[in-house]
Amino acid sequence: MRRLNSSDMQGSPHRAAFFIHSKHIKIMNIRKAERKQAKIRLALQGPSGSGKTFSSLLIAKGLANDWPKIVIIDTENFSADLYAHLGSFNVLSITPPYSPEKYIEAITTCVEAGMQVIIIDSASHEWDGEGGILDIHGNMMGNSFTNWSKVTPRHNRFVQHILQCPVHILATIRSKQDWVLNQKDGKYVPEKMGLKGITRDGMDYEFTTVMELNIKHFATSSKDRTGLFMDKPEFLPGENTGKAIKTWCEQGPAISDLKEAEQRIAECKSIKELVNVYDLYPELRKDLLNQFKQRKAELQEQQNTFSTTRIQDNGTDDDNIQR
Repeated sequence: MRRLNSSDMQGSPHRAAFFIHSKHIKIMNIRKAERKQAKIRLALQGPSGSGKTFSSLLIAKGLANDWPKIVIIDTENFSADLYAHLGSFNVLSITPPYSPEKYIEAITTCVEAGMQVIIIDSASHEWDGEGGILDIHGNMMGNSFTNWSKVTPRHNRFVQHILQCPVHILATIRSKQDWVLNQKDGKYVPEKMGLKGITRDGMDYEFTTVMELNIKHFATSSKDRTGLFMDKPEFLPGENTGKAIKTWCEQGPAISDLKEAEQRIAECKSIKELVNVYDLYPELRKDLLNQFKQRKAELQEQQNTFSTTRIQDNGTDDDNIQR
């Protein structure tokens, strides 16, 4: 162990403290990849009439297996009620202004009501609707570029609320024909580039899976982390689609159980307490092995540090100190 000397005290007033505590600072921790249970973040993107609302309701039924546990946040002029014949799902209608904060409040209300699947129909209004991000930005005074730094965090909070939500979320996104100008024979000619979602560029990166629906209601996957739909022929989304996603989501231990166990491990004050937690979660031992080992090492280091301090203070070894 390095001892401090007078030169260590010179310079920054915090230098001595750094030498004392740097040994206990945990910089980074490498761990093995672990498959845990998850909640789906699914986007259904398509033009008007492609069946986004209908498809999302059927998928939600497969996920929840219980209509009363499904809620649809409706921004489409109460259109969700047109599908009431499917089952007794819930509706939370919101009207302009479609601010990110209103969406966040709606999602929070649904979670607190005990819903298992939330359908946001549609997420496009948060970006391009009345009172949405583009509308807010367009009505701001001053420099346009500077104003983006003010509204972008509001949109990002909406995105993070979706990602951190403890239940399944399905979001419908309107799409429109995207055009680009290409130079041809010295002239710029507009050319079709396919359909583009009406939302902020890059929003699709935030979802686990993105399904593109065509006017015949068939879907293909443009992005899929589940591996269930990517590079597969077009299909008709339905209840079985939701069941397949649910099976994928439930692979691995439950996130809630893992978080509880991780909290208990962190709160352990002795090796004995750590052993008790280890015995309490036999089904999670493999998933939490690194956490158990790390906490054990920390507790042993704390005990060794305490023992060394007692010896230095007393000048002699103390039989009561366990080394």
